[in-house]
Amino acid sequence: MANQSLAKSVFPSRGLWKNFFDDSFFNRYMDKFWDTASPAINIAESDKQYTVDMVVPGFSKEDIRIDVKDNILSISAEAKKETSEEDKEYTRKEYNFSSFNHSFSLPEDVQDDAITAEYKGGVLKLALPKSGKQVTASKKIDIQ
Repeated sequence: MANQSLAKSVFPSRGLWKNFFDDSFFNRYMDKFWDTASPAINIAESDKQYTVDMVVPGFSKEDIRIDVKDNILSISAEAKKETSEEDKEYTRKEYNFSSFNHSFSLPEDVQDDAITAEYKGGVLKLALPKSGKQVTASKKIDIQ
């Protein structure tokens, strides 16, 4: 709920613009603009690995790119779709463009050269195996 409150304070006039464009022509385009959201992500940890599940429906496997560089995992996707419909007096074309980009700092114990990914049913699943080396999560340093 905190995120929704923040969004309302950042975009206080959303209702004014939405009402202005609330007709049959503008409605479907403006709703896509106002209601865009980042993909939902779940991250789990077990003794042997981290698992990242990301819901990305509407993308194909070829639309998605996963990179690891300097201990940063980046997941991005871009999809362009075009439909065309001809009528008696006009041709209507619609373009749909979707994209996202998420980056994560990897924990020190991840084997970045052994990360695997699978895309099935609109869900991207990544397995990030742990290296097995001990990593101290926190250590208090005494002042001399």
